Amino acid sequence: MSPTQDDPAITTNRPPSVDALAREIGPLCDLPHGLLVRSARQAIESHRVATQIPSNDEYVSSALNIARGLELALIQPVINATGVLLHTNLGRAPIAHHVNESSTPRATSLEFNLATGTRGSRQSGVSELICELTGAEDAVVVNNNAAAVLLVLSAIAEGRDVTIARGESVEIGGGFRIPDVLEQSGARLVDVGTTNRTRASDYAKAIAKRGNDVAAIMRIHPSNFHIEGFTEQAPLHELATLGVPVVVDIGSGLIDAQCPWLHGSPPQWLAKEPAARQSLAEGAALVTFSGDKLLGGPQCGIIAGSRELVAQCRAHPLMRALRPGSNILIALQDVLLSYVAKDVCNKVPFWTMATAASQDIESRAHAIANALAARCGLHIEVLALESLPGAGSTPGASIASFGISLHGDHTPALRARRLPIVARTDNKSTVFDLRSVDPADDVELVEALAAISVAN
Repeated sequence: MSPTQDDPAITTNRPPSVDALAREIGPLCDLPHGLLVRSARQAIESHRVATQIPSNDEYVSSALNIARGLELALIQPVINATGVLLHTNLGRAPIAHHVNESSTPRATSLEFNLATGTRGSRQSGVSELICELTGAEDAVVVNNNAAAVLLVLSAIAEGRDVTIARGESVEIGGGFRIPDVLEQSGARLVDVGTTNRTRASDYAKAIAKRGNDVAAIMRIHPSNFHIEGFTEQAPLHELATLGVPVVVDIGSGLIDAQCPWLHGSPPQWLAKEPAARQSLAEGAALVTFSGDKLLGGPQCGIIAGSRELVAQCRAHPLMRALRPGSNILIALQDVLLSYVAKDVCNKVPFWTMATAASQDIESRAHAIANALAARCGLHIEVLALESLPGAGSTPGASIASFGISLHGDHTPALRARRLPIVARTDNKSTVFDLRSVDPADDVELVEALAAISVAN
């Protein structure tokens, strides 16, 4: 039977106009009108095959869900309450996200030499600062540490051998494997030693066997794992005597093991972390490390060390493809200047969080608990926690902290806020570690938890 107008599956009602629906959801979203129109169009299209007549509220709900899904997919500031200070999924080292809207947009002297009035190098300033802090002869910056490793191997070892201890032939986050990087660079991997014990004599034997084919010895930061028990690693100063350049990927970006920007001794959680200045002093020809981990700056990779080898990296065709832009270099320059001025704990958010006194964090936790009890009668627990440096740095180390806990999993609602809050769940409770939360955001936690109390 052919359908007729009496068929309940057929409706002559028309959906709302795309523009009207977009304007209805507009006050509920922070998206440009063009994206609201896109969301409205998709919502209307999704109901075209409906067997029942959708109400206007259903159209609004569908369009709003689509728009909010797009909002949540955009990169935006969040409050990190996980206790992982360098959270890879949350951008690692926290940095300022927005330029002051009242500031005047201006050009920068990115590749202009103000002294001579001629074209200059975009890297000369930050290179000088890196050299000052590490003792390197020269330095160059690329867009991340994986790029730094790739560029070094491509520039100094293409078509030749690179010796690496078997226990350092690792895979880190995102499937990044050292053997794959060597292959892409054109270098050949030569494994030496065993998984748990590698001596200088193992490297010497490989070099003697292959002669001039060996371009470099490479040492790799273990990143997010560590081996305990019957282990041995060849001292760096011994490797430096074997007649080939030693390249040390220290990974996490600790600039100086002595931490001269801190008052007192270096913290215990850094005890086993390799550092750029000490690696170069012990004989490394080059070090590579991240800018957005323990250094506390923007995402970038740094190559520092021998003037000759850095020059080879700078002259390699990959350099232009891997170089960072002006915003990264400006942010890195600000961080490096803080190190030179020994004002790191005041100016670099990662170090502000990492060095905060535990008793101060505990006081903040009690203040939040008291504020919620007074405001809405909500009882939350204050508890001792262990924060993690994160991002593959200092594997196995932790920092004493305090936080708050609320029964139940409230993480979806927290992520859906205009300023999302990312917490963790433990034992059927939502846990907020305050070491990774800026004290200025404590008021946001109070607002979020009060809203949860009202909703429940």
